[in-house]
Amino acid sequence: MGLLALGTYWLARSTPTFAPNAPERPPTHEPDYFVRGFSVKSFDPAGQLKNEIRGVEARHFADTDTMEIDEPRIRSFSPDGAVVVASAKRGISNADGSQVQLIGDAVVTREAAAERRAADPKMEMRGEFLHAYMEQERVISNKPVTLRRGDDTFRGNSLNYDHQKRVLELSGDVRGTLQPKQAAR
Repeated sequence: MGLLALGTYWLARSTPTFAPNAPERPPTHEPDYFVRGFSVKSFDPAGQLKNEIRGVEARHFADTDTMEIDEPRIRSFSPDGAVVVASAKRGISNADGSQVQLIGDAVVTREAAAERRAADPKMEMRGEFLHAYMEQERVISNKPVTLRRGDDTFRGNSLNYDHQKRVLELSGDVRGTLQPKQAAR
């Protein structure tokens, strides 16, 4: 009996105890994973391609649930069939890719729809910073922007463009060049 008591005592002393869980540290703004040479596509419920994001390298930050992308190239397809292409030196995307901040040589181009080319020509926005809301078809910037729509060119200190409402607002020192329509021959 004494041997059994001694064995139980030894077993209780040598069994490790579990320390209480350490309090969770708040996440730091350091990448938790990265990808190189990637392409991410998202589809609508019917299986149609909604958008595609490509980049040289991307880093995910858990504290903000954002992706920082080197040399992003984004293609988005609107419900009316128009294609929007965006690119920059660097981009910051939210978790679902619905918002992308384009930084450094940012360009957003909305291609002209083939059947409505005259009424809705190609439009291109250029600047050092453009914030694109892909699903809402909006682009805003608080930095100088150059806008080309067809043959017309406009420049302003800030931009607020809403394609669904068909409203474009340039603010600040706004300048524009309107080209005359070519006569049909």
